[in-house]
Parts: sequence; C-alpha cells; structure tokens
Amino acid sequence: MSEIIELARRARVASYALAEASRAAKDAALHAMAAALRANTDAIVAANAKDVAAAREAGTPESTVDRLALDPARVDAMAAGLEQLAGLNDPVGEVVRGYTLPNGLELRQVRVPFGVVGIIYEARPNVTADAAGICLKSGNAVLLRGSSSAAASNSAIIAVLRDAAETSGLPADVVQGVPTDRAAVKELMQARGLVDVLIPRGGAGLIQTVVSESTVPVIETGVGNCHVYIDADADLELGLEILLNSKIQRPSVCNAAESLLVHAAVADEFLARALPALAQAGVTVHGDPKVVAAGNDSAVVAADEDDFGTEYNSLDLSAAVVDSLEAAVQHIRRYSSGHTDAIVTRSQSAARRFTQAVDSAAVVVNASTRFTDGGEYGFGAEIGISTQKLHARGPMGLPEMTSTKYIVTGEGQLRT
Repeated sequence: MSEIIELARRARVASYALAEASRAAKDAALHAMAAALRANTDAIVAANAKDVAAAREAGTPESTVDRLALDPARVDAMAAGLEQLAGLNDPVGEVVRGYTLPNGLELRQVRVPFGVVGIIYEARPNVTADAAGICLKSGNAVLLRGSSSAAASNSAIIAVLRDAAETSGLPADVVQGVPTDRAAVKELMQARGLVDVLIPRGGAGLIQTVVSESTVPVIETGVGNCHVYIDADADLELGLEILLNSKIQRPSVCNAAESLLVHAAVADEFLARALPALAQAGVTVHGDPKVVAAGNDSAVVAADEDDFGTEYNSLDLSAAVVDSLEAAVQHIRRYSSGHTDAIVTRSQSAARRFTQAVDSAAVVVNASTRFTDGGEYGFGAEIGISTQKLHARGPMGLPEMTSTKYIVTGEGQLRT
C-alpha cells in the first residue's frame, strides 16, 4: 500500500469519528489547537525561518516571500482564526428543507460532511491552520498538501494541530500532511473513493493541473483577474478611492484589482488623477494607447494582449479606455477570471445593467473588490473563493464545505 493510500485510508477512518462528533467536541478541539499554536510559536517561527531563507536564496520575489513569512503576530492571528471558527454555527445537521409528502412520508434534507477533503495549496502556511480548522468544524478529515517552499512551516504547524486534536479527544488523523513530491500529489489526485473532494488554492497553473489531472471531484477556487470599471456617471473621487483600495491595500491576493477600465467620457479627467496616484503608490500601469498617451510622467507602459488577462499579484495593473458600458462588459467577458468585478457609478440603470451582464462570482457596485472574502461577508473563515458554478460559488464558508443527504421517515408506506 502506498503512503498516500495509507494516509487517505487513515483519514477515512478518522472522518467517521469526526462526522459523529458534537459541536462541543469540535469547538473544544479548535480551542486546543489555538492554544497549542500559541504555545509553540517559537518552534513554528523557527521552522518558517528556514523556508524564508531558502526562498530568498532561490531568488523568490519579495511579494511571495511576504506571503510565506510567519512571525509571532501572524501565528497569533492563525490561532485567533481557529477561535473564531469555534464561535460559528455548526453547519452539520442543519435542515436545508423539510416537509411532509401527501403520502405521509416526512422528508428532510440535511447538511452532512463531505468526509475526506484534500487541499492542494501554495506558499502561505497560514492556510494550513485555516484549512484544518474549517474542515474540522464542518466535520471533514483533511489531507493538506502545501508547497515545497513552505514544507518546514507546514510540517511544524500540522504536528501541533494533530497533537492538539488528539489531546482533545479526536483522532489525530483528522489532520494529515501529504508529501510535496509530484508523484505523491498525482496519487492524491487519483485517490477517487478515498478522497471525496479536492480543493486547489493557488495560481492558474496549479489549479489547471488539478482540474485536468484529477479523477477526484474538484472545487475550483479562484484566479482573480478582477476589474474596476469607472462609468461615465461615476463620482470620480470615490472611483479613485475604490481603485486604490482595490489595487494597493494588499496586491498579492486574489481579490485585488488587476485591471482598470475607464469610460471615454471621463477618461481624461479620471486618468489625470489616477495615474499619478497609482505611480506614487508604486504601481506600474500597463495601458492601452489612450492610457499611455495620458501617462505623462507616471509609471505607464504599453500593454500587450496578455496583460489584460493577467493576474499580477503585484503592484501592476492593466488599464484601458472603453467607449461605453457595453464595451466594458465585453472586455470583462473576454478577460475576467469570473472572480470579482466592480463598477463605480451614480446611475442605477448602469449598475443594474452591469450586475445583470457581468457573470462573476461577485459583482460589486461602488465598493472595493477587496470585500470578496468570507470574513468580510460575515461567513467567518473561508476555504477559498470558488469561481465555478457547481456546488459552490464565491467565498466558501462552513456550509459550502458540506454536502447534503435526505432523511425519509415513514410509517410503513409502500410505493404502488
């Protein structure tokens, strides 16, 4: 039996115990995990320092190193996230719908765990604790495959979480790490029947590989080529504030804006404000000819076709001037990844048209794209942002980490 199959079998056994655990037992485990993370902060930070040093030695961009790095404050935030999860409602057992049929049968559709969830993710070791906590609260055993760049960090975190789970009375195997070599990952993607669902979190290449090569069902999480469209009827000062927040508040995440569209009627005035402000914030704008012409001394370079479809995750932004709202919609339909797209406008009809015509997981009116997040939506923690249309779409909180089953109760009814 291969190592991956053995891990999956152990996860399956652990999932049975976890599915029957009470909310109190799961919440106690989450609090124990949080306390253990804080108690082992020094060891976790020391392990992370090895990953960070190796990343810098390999020439990894600092934006990626920042996502990899842990310090005591970030470890404490991981622990706080687990405590927040403990305070959320348990989705398991929730009745989605229920009624009595004409023949007297009582029908209830209730939420149940998936069982065993595999998560394949890149760079950010805080995902290890987040994912483990979300899966535990929703009743799922989890197989965590982080990137090799965070191997030491993830190993240290998983060891702490496993010990805490066992100490609190749950099987340690509700949380397991998966080796980072490609053969192990491929075997995980082929473990249909032992692993119920895979969730990839990372760049387009990772997600596409998992979607293409997996025989285990996949929930596709979001590459974020997010747009901000400044309409002809926009409040331009508000538009600038929304653009800057969407782009620079945290440029390395999937809900950061990657593309700016400006209606031609306000392009001269808006770009005269926006381009210097973006340059001052360190943003390089990859613009179409009209944006380049408006650039003057600002940091504007000519965009090519690929720029408009790029998720930069950096202080880069594609930009174009469009002749109409419909042209903006067509541009978004062509280049958007279906994550989050925003319009800034004072026109109710323009807002209605935009929200109707743009088919993304989140369509935002007069607010930052950065709000597409489980915590900001009031869901608590999230496992990722789904950009597909089956099972879940948008931020995936605890309910989205469950399936359902039907419970049918009768008094001897027979079908005729």
